[in-house]
Amino acid sequence: MQQITIRMPDEDLSKIEQLAKSMGLKKSDITRLAIRQFLDANRSEYRSSLYDRAKKLIGVVESGIPDLGLNHRKHLIKMIKGELR
Repeated sequence: MQQITIRMPDEDLSKIEQLAKSMGLKKSDITRLAIRQFLDANRSEYRSSLYDRAKKLIGVVESGIPDLGLNHRKHLIKMIKGELR
């Protein structure tokens, strides 16, 4: 098992200490439980592919150029030359 050091506001540390005392646990137990819960809640985010994370963005912008996907190189060259507005 590895060790980690974190800095946090006194108020948060106080809450962790109170909770640990009331539950009969150590501060490190509370911290481990909280981190594990966070990781479990976000599991799909770090296990998903780049496509899965970006798919909600695909197709949300309209370029106004109907054949941009097919002729992107041609349009990019026109844009670089200043011919495309």
